[in-house]
Amino acid sequence: MQPFDFSAPATRPLSGITRRRWLGAGALAGVGLAVTPEVRLFAQQVQEFIAGPPVPDVKPVQLSAHVWMVYAKDGFPTAENQGLMASIIFVVTSAGVVMLDTGASVQIGRMAIRMIKTVTDKPVVAVFNSHYHGDHWLGNHAFAEAYGAQLPIYALPHTMAQIKGHEGSLWRSLMERWTNQATLGTQVVAPNQATENGKTYTFGDVTLRMHHYGTAHTPSDLCVEVVQDKLTYVGDIAMGNRIANIDDGSYVGTFKYYEALQKAAGEQLWVPGHGQAGKTLLKDYGDFMAGIYEPCLKAVKDGQPVDVARAAVLKDPRVAKRAPTMDGFESNIGKYVSLAYLEAEKEAF
Repeated sequence: MQPFDFSAPATRPLSGITRRRWLGAGALAGVGLAVTPEVRLFAQQVQEFIAGPPVPDVKPVQLSAHVWMVYAKDGFPTAENQGLMASIIFVVTSAGVVMLDTGASVQIGRMAIRMIKTVTDKPVVAVFNSHYHGDHWLGNHAFAEAYGAQLPIYALPHTMAQIKGHEGSLWRSLMERWTNQATLGTQVVAPNQATENGKTYTFGDVTLRMHHYGTAHTPSDLCVEVVQDKLTYVGDIAMGNRIANIDDGSYVGTFKYYEALQKAAGEQLWVPGHGQAGKTLLKDYGDFMAGIYEPCLKAVKDGQPVDVARAAVLKDPRVAKRAPTMDGFESNIGKYVSLAYLEAEKEAF
């Protein structure tokens, strides 16, 4: 996921708390005076302002023999959902729990840890980050906090570089803004282990296989296959019912990625970062993406401008049937038609 056109206040109100009262409470605590219920409530409000409030529990659902999902019902971050917009997937193995993305904040990560403990008492032994958009990895902070800074966090080298660079601090700031600072206190904890396409990892009774076939949603989308379960977590290369960002990606690259992934993995339960899992997810979302790209390619070949391409996209049945119910469609379709048109120009010429 990449920044969309959200708007949110840059600062979060202190629920009537003034700077004088804040400092006064700190002074009281410093001299060890009795804490009244009012002061205790005030202190809690201050802590939530500094660190962001806890995220309410979301009961995990089991997808397969080893795989569970903490489902994010919303596709975009708001103050109300506190940034819970990307689902968190975890794999319970005989050697411990493996995370497939960790959520958009330390608060969401902590909630995920609470939910894992309702399923198993095994510790988290590894994390895999699918790509560098922060709604999928900012929760790393909670897992490093709970299981130690040496916890292996795997990603493709390009993803690691992006998170350690500009994208890391950018995404932390954006999530604070979009959620009215509900994610405040989250620190950038970058992946510390590089992985690559075709590499396998065995955790007790479960084998994970890595997949990467070029640029799709981003240049470094990692898909993780849970071999024994015939299930593959695809991150954001396909989505259930929201329009996916393609700013850093490629329509043509996405189609090629789907083809290579399906050839390598075979029939799978495909699990997206946004939306519900399904065996036809790649086909369904691929059809939608083709409904955007192919009319643009035709318009370019026919010498027609982008506004003609946009009209053709909106009439394409693969797009029209999904437009009324797809999250983010109205606010983003114009942008993604323009991107498809630009890519079609490069492909055609």
